[in-house]
Amino acid sequence: MATRVLVIDDEAPIRLLCRVNLEAEGMEVLEAADGPSGLEAARERAPDVVLLDVMMPGLDGWRVAEELLVDDRTASIPIVFLTARAELRDRARGIDLGGVDYVTKPFNPVELAPLVRNLLARVERGERDDVRREKLSELRALLERE
Repeated sequence: MATRVLVIDDEAPIRLLCRVNLEAEGMEVLEAADGPSGLEAARERAPDVVLLDVMMPGLDGWRVAEELLVDDRTASIPIVFLTARAELRDRARGIDLGGVDYVTKPFNPVELAPLVRNLLARVERGERDDVRREKLSELRALLERE
C-alpha cells in the first residue's frame, strides 16, 4: 500500500511542490489549505505522516499539532513541521510539542520523499522517541554555539 502523506499548508505552490515530488516516489498525497480542513482530513483519511506548515492564518501549525496529538484517532501520526521560521527556538518548540522532524523553507523538494520514508521506517521500528531525542540534541548543540 502506498504511503499516504497529508500536506497542510496555506500556500498552494508549496502543496504542489510536495505533491509532485512525493507522487513521483509513489506516495499518495492529500492536501489541506488550512488548519481546520487539515484536522478533518487527518481524522477522516488517517495519513501515515503529516507535513504541517507552522505559519497559517487562523489555526496555526502549533495549534493543529496540539489538536492532532490529543485526538486518539490522530495521536500516533508522525508530524513533520514545514516552517519558514528557521529560528532554533521554533524548531525546538515543534519537537517539544510532539513533532518528529522539521523542514525549513525553502527546502529541496527532492529530499522530501527520502525524509518521509526514513522517518516512517524508524517510527515502524519503534524509534519515534529516539528520532525526537536526536533532533532535540542537535538543536541543543546548535543553541550552545549561538
